[in-house]
Amino acid sequence: MSEETYQTGLSIRREVLGDEYVDKAMSNVDEFNADFQRIVTEYCWGACWGRDGLSLKQRSLNNLCMLAALNRGEEFELHFRGALRNGCSLEEIRETLIQVGIYAGIPAAVSAFRIARRVLAEDEASDG
Repeated sequence: MSEETYQTGLSIRREVLGDEYVDKAMSNVDEFNADFQRIVTEYCWGACWGRDGLSLKQRSLNNLCMLAALNRGEEFELHFRGALRNGCSLEEIRETLIQVGIYAGIPAAVSAFRIARRVLAEDEASDG
């Protein structure tokens, strides 16, 4: 990969996840995980999210499906926040999670709805 792909990835990663999250992730880079962080930024965010063909919003909804189906709660929470930041409506997210329930199983959707409701409640509490 190239420095350009890395910079594209870093920009998209910041746009989707927010500067605070990315700054924290980057501040935790050490000799052990530096290569992994570079791979995540280059390949996930630059080479994949940086492609034309799908909007960031669509990519967010796709990620919610996959992360819910794989029962990856921490990443689901992170990408749920990112989906909201990308302009996904609660209706779009709700419909996405209903479809997860049908195709990946009700327990996966139950967990995803639970996490989503907790995040929304936290956000509401911090706003009010």
